Amino acid sequence: MSMGQLVPTTSARAAAARPRPAPSRAARRRQLRGRTVAPYLFIAPFLLVFVAFLFVPLAYAFRLSLYADRLVGGEVFVGLDNFRRAASDPAFWSGVRRMALFGLFQIPIMLGLSLIFAILLDAGVVHLRRLFRLVVFLPYAVPAVVAALMWGFLYGGTFGPFAQLADKLHVTAPQFLSSNWMLASIANIVTWEYVGYNMIIMVAALQAVPRELHEAAAIDGASEWQIARRIKIPLIAPALVLTSVFSIIGTLQLFNEPQIMTAIAPEVVGSSYTPNLYAYSLAFPFRQINYSAAISFVLGAVVFAGSYLFIFLTRRRRR
Repeated sequence: MSMGQLVPTTSARAAAARPRPAPSRAARRRQLRGRTVAPYLFIAPFLLVFVAFLFVPLAYAFRLSLYADRLVGGEVFVGLDNFRRAASDPAFWSGVRRMALFGLFQIPIMLGLSLIFAILLDAGVVHLRRLFRLVVFLPYAVPAVVAALMWGFLYGGTFGPFAQLADKLHVTAPQFLSSNWMLASIANIVTWEYVGYNMIIMVAALQAVPRELHEAAAIDGASEWQIARRIKIPLIAPALVLTSVFSIIGTLQLFNEPQIMTAIAPEVVGSSYTPNLYAYSLAFPFRQINYSAAISFVLGAVVFAGSYLFIFLTRRRRR
């Protein structure tokens, strides 16, 4: 190779080795603006839907809560009077106490069953795992209205299968739709619906637990029960807290099942049986939309307080 052929190569290397000129201030601003704006462009569709279907209805409902509809004068501004009335409404707080009692026995039973099924699936002791998982999860796919109607038929004191079976055995059929049994009957419906949903969350959390821990514990002689109690359950504590918070929120906002029961057992389940049903009844049958909006915001505050209190106590206990 001649010297003349080496000159261009050397020049190209020298040119490549030279430092590139720094971008101008305007170019740096364009790059920075592009990096700043691009993420917001990607999340803009979600933000638009979120604002349109959450913040706008909340703002409108809050505006409604500040007014009252009078026979004389129409809609007038009353400030926080509706909230003061809600704070001392015995019907509303009776529903809150009823749902608190409901949650005290329903949530532990539901989450306990979900945890047992999840551990059985994770341990591999269940035959036909896919079928078992489908059977447990399937009730969650049934709409709540359909589930309440179905169980309302099963609970029927004269036409239900339980009543017919009791009649053939010449025994008294349990009055599942009576005032003494109604909370337990609704709790059974909710548990039947949501055990599978919570089980899926717990199974996903269990699959994230390292298998090396299971194997090490098994080598040390730990049984499946000891592995579940000492390793699996502590490591999926965040999932248990998550499902508990979801259950608390759902309990305080329970609506579909009691609303269906008002048609099946109207003498037991009244318009204020649950706080959410009370807000609905005020808004539509009784046309007290402004007061219903205030009740909804007070209920939201109760739900927030209950959820926060549970998370606070859980974190304090773990520490």
